[in-house]
Amino acid sequence: MLQRQIARLQVRASSLQQQSERLSRWRLLVFLLATAVSLVLLWRWGVWAWAGALLLGSILFFWLVWQHRSVESGLRRTTLWQQIKQTHLARMALDWATIPATPPILLDADHPFARDLDIVGTYSLHRLLDTAVCQEGSARLQGWLLEQVPNPQTTAARQALVQELAPLCAFRDRLVLHSALAANETETAVYRPDRWNSARLLRWLQQPHTVPLPRPILLALAAAGLLAFLLFLPNLLGQIGLWWLIPWLPYALFTVLQLRRAQNLFGEATFLANGLRQLQAVFALLERRRFSPQTQPYLYALCAPFHVHGQRPSAQLRQLNQIVSAAATRYNPALWFILNCFTPWDFYFAQRLEQTRQTLQTLLPRWLDVWHELEAASSLAHYAYLNPDTTYPCLSTAPTEPLLHAEAIGHPLIPIEQRVCNSVTFTRLGQIFLITGSNMAGKSTFLRTLGINLCLAYAGGPVVSERLQAPFLRIYTSIQVTDSLVSGFSSFYAEVRRLQAILTAVRQTDSWPLFLLIDEIFRGTNNRERLLGSRAYIQALAGSRSLGAIATHDLELAKLAETLPDMQNYHFRDAVVDGRMVFDYRLHPGPCPTTNALKIMALAGLPIPDNQEPI
Repeated sequence: MLQRQIARLQVRASSLQQQSERLSRWRLLVFLLATAVSLVLLWRWGVWAWAGALLLGSILFFWLVWQHRSVESGLRRTTLWQQIKQTHLARMALDWATIPATPPILLDADHPFARDLDIVGTYSLHRLLDTAVCQEGSARLQGWLLEQVPNPQTTAARQALVQELAPLCAFRDRLVLHSALAANETETAVYRPDRWNSARLLRWLQQPHTVPLPRPILLALAAAGLLAFLLFLPNLLGQIGLWWLIPWLPYALFTVLQLRRAQNLFGEATFLANGLRQLQAVFALLERRRFSPQTQPYLYALCAPFHVHGQRPSAQLRQLNQIVSAAATRYNPALWFILNCFTPWDFYFAQRLEQTRQTLQTLLPRWLDVWHELEAASSLAHYAYLNPDTTYPCLSTAPTEPLLHAEAIGHPLIPIEQRVCNSVTFTRLGQIFLITGSNMAGKSTFLRTLGINLCLAYAGGPVVSERLQAPFLRIYTSIQVTDSLVSGFSSFYAEVRRLQAILTAVRQTDSWPLFLLIDEIFRGTNNRERLLGSRAYIQALAGSRSLGAIATHDLELAKLAETLPDMQNYHFRDAVVDGRMVFDYRLHPGPCPTTNALKIMALAGLPIPDNQEPI
């Protein structure tokens, strides 16, 4: 369906491009003809004939300009619309070269799971999901995915909002389109690294501005100016003397002394109006769209600020346009002098601007918050729409049996044709699954699969699983811990610090239980110390207020299941077929019966010992 839509949009874009080129040629032709004909008429019949021909030519020329701009605008919108659809295809196919990049972020190095689970980064879940154009919308989605302590009420509300948005494909795409237009996107890209940022406009609204004249003084000035004008008219007719100067002189003196209060009127009004005008397309979409309180209660409640009579963005923008038009008289000195000579024109509109600014101090943050929330939720809804095999998880706050159950759970960052799904069940707190298996068999990917889907679930989105039932858990991982040159930590010490942080988190009884994922425990030390340390660490975790999985190559650790009832063994298998390693990436019960390190070395042509007995 997306391919057909893209093809139709391509046909329309080609048609509009041809119209644009035709109108461009007509504009040039009309300009040249109008110039030539008017000059001939000037020479043959005089100035009136020349003026009439020039007027008619100008009318036709500017009509063609208006038509050309309309076609160019339609071409730009069609091009953006086509690129939005192409980006959908890229997200479905995991075509990272086409998926827009996310803004660079500064991530806490001690975050419990962000890097281990590929939540952020170049090839990350955030980049796959993020359809937001507004920088704050993208950041909000990222915050949802990186939440360290889940909130059941918030997650339930987000999930309901995403479910209401998922079938509204046209509405979501229009939101992206209008957001891209608001961000001044070019014809060649839907998203840019320098996305729309609302912070500048909000800072301007909150900063102190010149205080306008108090209302009583403004009324007194208006009365003095009116009285002076009423006396000035008879003076022009010679009926009375210079009595009009009595009210006008104090009016004029006060106006000159206080004119600085309104000197930035036009600049400030224009800045505010332009900021709102850029958002007009987005806000107009949300104003026009009505949601049903019965079938779409969360969308209805979220977008309510756009439907309050008298406080809609369009009404505020109309007021600002009036102020800008009035303040623009400064560029006509004669008109500006006449208006301010007998009326407090600038002072009045400065007061109106301040009233509008104070109103927007309350309204604009609400409107922007709705926009940011919709962009973040729409990103998850897009993912649900483009991946119909995903499901919404069943999350509970009360202990259930089983505690965590996932059927056919897969990794969202693996293409669907390569993805292998597995099922897993944790029945109680304190359970630890020890995952053994050969190199490249899928142990690390399985750990990441569990963690990344829980992140999706707690963010309110759908998961890659036929069914996921889970409680609310804090996620903590130790999968790709590396050394730090800045901090002076070796990779082993960095891992020790990470594992110590996991134990500390497990012992916190005032928060949700921990879901831990550990890959190759104590990989940076010798075999004997690694085995002893790993045994003690697993014994400390088993039966604690946590659950999770630990992947390891140490088959000796599988014997712990004989003495620890809370530990269960699982493994991934491999085989050599026609001289190459083959993996099924399926989770099997029990410890792994084989290893493959020597097989891989032999297949690569490296020397291996003839005697493969334990040393």
